[in-house]
Amino acid sequence: MSIAGNWSDYIRRPEGRHKLGILLVACAFAAIFAWVVIYGFDYYRLSPSVRPFHPKHSQLKPSGAVGIRLALLGVGCFCGIYLYAIRKRWKWLGKQGKTKNWLDLHVVLGSAAPVAITLHTGFKMRGLAGIAYWIMIAVMGSGFVGRYLYAQIPRRINAAELSLQDLQAIASELTEGLRAQSLISPEELKPLLAVPTQEQVDALPVVMALLLMLSYDLRRPFRVAAVRRRFMSTAGKILSLGGLLPSGEIGLEKVIGLARRRSWLATKISFLSKTQQVFHLWHVVHRPFSYTFAILASVHITVALMLGYF
Repeated sequence: MSIAGNWSDYIRRPEGRHKLGILLVACAFAAIFAWVVIYGFDYYRLSPSVRPFHPKHSQLKPSGAVGIRLALLGVGCFCGIYLYAIRKRWKWLGKQGKTKNWLDLHVVLGSAAPVAITLHTGFKMRGLAGIAYWIMIAVMGSGFVGRYLYAQIPRRINAAELSLQDLQAIASELTEGLRAQSLISPEELKPLLAVPTQEQVDALPVVMALLLMLSYDLRRPFRVAAVRRRFMSTAGKILSLGGLLPSGEIGLEKVIGLARRRSWLATKISFLSKTQQVFHLWHVVHRPFSYTFAILASVHITVALMLGYF
């Protein structure tokens, strides 16, 4: 099947359409921000005392035409961000789409909002607005951590967490699939499948356990590439960027897919108790920061309206 045929088949699936939509939204935000940065580069690089004399000041200052639109864009993003929390409490909204899809949009909006607000302020963070800004940055940072932790807890389609027994049953099926194939030997797969035991992870402090889990996730693509390179020609290695991209060999990629899934699942099983512990604690930290920012941002907007900046 051609690349065009594969792409057409992919976007017909709900998951494919969702990912394409998220990509388009992210690209739209990136294009807007890139235009503002390029247009205002000579303005933003000036010190605050000199900016009022710049010809673009009337547009790029926080109360200017571009500055106000960036503020509205940031506020719109934040309204969309809080829909994810509201969805958990409104049953009718909770039935719309998958939790994972909402979370993906939540992350995109949560990444775009701080950029819009940063450009709106002209990189000047002072007073109450400055406090709100740095709380916003803390919320964004903790959001990235939360998204990573969320991905470490395998779930069913309905977002319910899989039990340890469910995970072990899936891992056993993948192990049997790897044993049944004869293309790649167990010895060649050993570096990819090697993970610490649950007992070893439980003995580690929480921070060390999370860093170790992150290191395994970062190393996995390179371990997969090392396995793939063993069965590729020199030209294939070059075209696949040293094995980081699929080889095009259906049989090989099927086995590698099984091994990658088995490695990913084994890692999640070993770190499951630590991940769940930190994820529940993360909620306790992330929510107060989010609500505090919402209050401070509301105060800032109210004051700006009262002073006639809009």
